[in-house]
Amino acid sequence: MFIRLANPDDAKYIAEHNVLLANESEKLDISFDKTFDGVKEVLSDPGKGFYLIAEEDDAIVGQLMITFEWSDWNNKTIWWLQSVYVREKYRVKGIFKNLIEEIRNMALEHNVDFVRLYVHNDNIKAINTYKHMGMKKKPYTIYQLPL
Repeated sequence: MFIRLANPDDAKYIAEHNVLLANESEKLDISFDKTFDGVKEVLSDPGKGFYLIAEEDDAIVGQLMITFEWSDWNNKTIWWLQSVYVREKYRVKGIFKNLIEEIRNMALEHNVDFVRLYVHNDNIKAINTYKHMGMKKKPYTIYQLPL
């Protein structure tokens, strides 16, 4: 397995994985074209975030995206894990664990305060995976203002 930062050539595969992720985790059918454009935005603007890719057998088998939040309370950056996906036939083989270990190392190098994620309440497999990785549930509820 090889882990690396994503590049513009990876956009199609990342978008395909995001469409699968939305359907699997939240039963949402999202637009490939809109998602593809969104992935290209991140890949072209490092201020928006970055993707980390896991490759095996010359194929992208896992991914995650990091976006940034500034914490004035801590005077440090918080990294948010998003678009976490491992292709089904590669699950339970340490792909996600290796991606998280790389993110942990990168976050420490960049003086990040902590790494957070949000997960759909019904995504029990993901919740159990995150717990197994040592992540702790925090006492927050997310609200969204429709615009």
